[in-house]
Amino acid sequence: MNTSQIFHDHPADRVHRVRRISGRVIVYFILVVWAIISIFPIYWTITTSFKMAPDVMQGNIIPWVDYTPRWLGWRSLGLSPDTIGNESTVRAEFLKRFWNSTVISVSASLIAVALGSCAAYGLSRFSYKFGFMRNGDISFFFLSQLILPPVVLALPFLVLYKELAMLDTRIGLILLYALTVLPIVIWIMRDQFGSIPAELEEAALVDGLSIWGAFLTIILPIAAPGIVAAFILSLVLTWNEYFFAALLTSSHSNTLPVMVASQTGSQGISWWSMAALSFAAILPLVIIGIALERYIIKGMAAGAVK
Repeated sequence: MNTSQIFHDHPADRVHRVRRISGRVIVYFILVVWAIISIFPIYWTITTSFKMAPDVMQGNIIPWVDYTPRWLGWRSLGLSPDTIGNESTVRAEFLKRFWNSTVISVSASLIAVALGSCAAYGLSRFSYKFGFMRNGDISFFFLSQLILPPVVLALPFLVLYKELAMLDTRIGLILLYALTVLPIVIWIMRDQFGSIPAELEEAALVDGLSIWGAFLTIILPIAAPGIVAAFILSLVLTWNEYFFAALLTSSHSNTLPVMVASQTGSQGISWWSMAALSFAAILPLVIIGIALERYIIKGMAAGAVK
C-alpha cells in the first residue's frame, strides 16, 4: 500500500488501523517490561557472583560501568579459572550437593509422573464413588492437599523418618517429594487425558488390546507433551525445595538449596558465593526448559496446564 492509498482511505479505516497498531505497540511494550522484570533477578544473580563486597553493598549493577567484574564468588566455590584445576573441598561439597539434588528431584518427579498419570487416567475415563465423593470430588481432594502448610507436616515426618531410619537419606526425600508434587501431576494429567477422545481406546479394545495396552501404546504417546510439562513442573518444585531438605537431612543427603542458604559466616552473608551457587543451581533448569520448550508449549496448548 503506497502513500496515496493511505491518504485516500476512509477515515474509519484509518482510525481502525491506528487503533490496531497502537494495540500492538501496547502489547509488545507490556511484554518487554514483563520480560525485563522476569529476567532481572537472574541478571542480578549472575552479576552479583562477579562482584566484590563493596560493589554488592553499593548496589552496582552494570559491569565495567559501575564495577569491574571479579571471580570472587566462583573462587570461593573452587570454580574460577585459577582454582578449577586445584583440589577444593568446597567444590567437592558443591558437586556432592548438586548430585544429591539431581538424583532426588529427577527420581521424585519420575515417580510422581508415573503414579499421577495412572491416577489421572482412571479419573478421566472411569466413574468412581468413595462415600459421598465422586470423580470431581476426588480430584479436588488431591489438589486440596497443596493447601496444607509444610510446617504442619514437619513433626510427623520427623518422628516417622526417625523411626524408619530414613533421616538424612536420599530415598526419604525422594518419597516425600514425590508425595508433595503428586497432586499437581494428577490435576495436570487429568485435563490432558480428558482432551483425548475416548473413541481411540474403544477402537483399540475392538482390535484386541487390553485397557493397559491401549493406555501404554496409544494414550501415553498422545499425552507426551502433557507428561513432559508435568515432569518439568515437578522437577522445578522438587529441585528448589528447601524446608524438608533442611529438616530431614544433615550432611549425607543435603541438597543445593540448603547449601545456598548456608552461605553465612562471622562477617555476614557471602552474597557473591550465594549468587554463584544460585546461578549454578538454576542453570540446569534453564537448559532443560529451553531444550524441552516445544513440548511445554504443546502441553499447555493441549490443556495440560490450566
